[in-house]
Amino acid sequence: MRTYQPGSYGGARGATRHDVEDWSWRRTMRRAGLLLTLATPYKWRALLAVLFLLLATAATLTLPLLAKFAIDEAIGEADLRKLGAIVGFFVGAAVLAWIATVGHTYYTSWVGERVLADLRSRLFRHLQSLSLGYFERRRTGATISRLTNDVDALDQLVTDGVASLVQNSIVLVGSAAILIVLDWRLALATLAVFPLMAISTAIFRRLSARAYRSVRERIGSVSATLQEDISGMRVVQAFAREQQSRDQFVEVNDRYRAANQRTVVISGLYFPFVDFVAAAASAVVLGYGGYLVFGNSLTIGTLFAFIGYLANFFDPVQQLSQLYNTFLAAVAALDKITDVLEEEPDVLDLPDARELATIQGDVRFDNITFGYGEGPTVLHGLDLVVPAGTTVALVGHTGAGKSTIVKLLARFYDPRDGRVLIDDVDLRSIEQKSLRMQLGIVPQEGFLFGASVGENIAFGRPEATQDEIEDVARQVGVHEFIETLPDGYATRVGERGSLLSLGQRQLLAFSRALLADPRILILDEATSSVDIATEQRIDQALNRLLDGRTAFVIAHRLSTIRRADLIVVLENGRVVERGTHADLMESDGPYASLYGAWAEVA
Repeated sequence: MRTYQPGSYGGARGATRHDVEDWSWRRTMRRAGLLLTLATPYKWRALLAVLFLLLATAATLTLPLLAKFAIDEAIGEADLRKLGAIVGFFVGAAVLAWIATVGHTYYTSWVGERVLADLRSRLFRHLQSLSLGYFERRRTGATISRLTNDVDALDQLVTDGVASLVQNSIVLVGSAAILIVLDWRLALATLAVFPLMAISTAIFRRLSARAYRSVRERIGSVSATLQEDISGMRVVQAFAREQQSRDQFVEVNDRYRAANQRTVVISGLYFPFVDFVAAAASAVVLGYGGYLVFGNSLTIGTLFAFIGYLANFFDPVQQLSQLYNTFLAAVAALDKITDVLEEEPDVLDLPDARELATIQGDVRFDNITFGYGEGPTVLHGLDLVVPAGTTVALVGHTGAGKSTIVKLLARFYDPRDGRVLIDDVDLRSIEQKSLRMQLGIVPQEGFLFGASVGENIAFGRPEATQDEIEDVARQVGVHEFIETLPDGYATRVGERGSLLSLGQRQLLAFSRALLADPRILILDEATSSVDIATEQRIDQALNRLLDGRTAFVIAHRLSTIRRADLIVVLENGRVVERGTHADLMESDGPYASLYGAWAEVA
């Protein structure tokens, strides 16, 4: 994973603010190349959008010039025929500008929306490729904000902003050139207001950059807080924490409001000032231009056209300044999006990784040492051999390393030292996907998707027939319950299975694992959150589920532990005991103490 630390910009800890901003600007330009890459498949439509844009801009720039000819050469000479011809050209140019504007708007939005859709897809695919550790380190709401709020912040830039940048730049440069050609004296006179414009724009740029960066950070916090509180609403209400939750959200929301308000205030100060400068320039032109007209050194038509092009000059300045707001918001969002895209998985397949063939299920942990990230060591030289078809119960106090072992087995993480082998094959040498297709995992709280009951059971085998789905449901003992639902197996379970009880969700999770028919099964405290009656039904299913499979079971329920062929007792990341239930009880060691404590609770 790539990280950026304060003081690392440009390499030197003592880098100046200018160096930091220059580095950030170069980085932003490189990252903007991502959008160009995504637009490449649509280059012909993008080219059409550019052609229409150039045509619309050229037609717009001719209008004040046509007005000059109408005043000086037609009206001034009372030539009705020439006036009619110029008016005809004027209307034709206006119609051409309208048609070309419609064309470039259509093609620009067409390309822009597809670029954004591709960006969301690319971002989602990349998130799927990241290791479990990435999601454990970050709030879900902040990650969702990258796919929603931050991509939306790019919308105006890619669908309208780029076209506006090109068009207004051409109009700005073209108007400036025409102003000089029309009358260099008036053009020089308007330069008197430019220092004010330059200074105000520089201040606006600096203040806006900070404000919009803050807005992107605050909206991420709002999304994360909302997601967390809504997902945990049951806990919030159970502990009567509604007021504290509201207070926390009000605080986060207020910081977002304040950041947004700063951008509004900055814009509210700058844009009226641009209007003032434009009015001042127009006043200079009217005063000095009128003087030149009185002296017969300037025609009225030229003065009229000059004022028109002057408006064409200052309008793009305002448009480009407003576009700068859009650009700042988009850059801040793009930085956050590319930060995610630059994340690298903690666990990678080797270039020569091969597909794991159908396994027997022999598992060996060979001198495993492991810790999360740069954190302390969790497992210390773990050695464990599990023959195929063996059910292993991992027991120990919280933090002993039980869940870490099964995470290494699923290769959600790689060990710092040592090897994890299945059928004498090092997991680092095989493709992660082919490994996990032969694993079945039932966590403590069975996660269900907001689909139907049948679709959730068939999640690991979407090609399963309805008969196969119903067969495993009968084996787990949940078929009768499903039949009582309004639409049977077609009943939708709600978000995360919210329309079902905890025990019902867990039974469906067991059904899902059984239908997938894994060679190695992992039960991570899968029965700890169900009632006794539900556990008895699950016990019946476990005999079928565990038959012929290698199973790693993390449990505190006595019935589940006693069923195990091998019990491994862990303390502080080390194996302190191993054996059958009878052998460990007879040795009267740590397991016997744990078992006695569980028996008292039971």
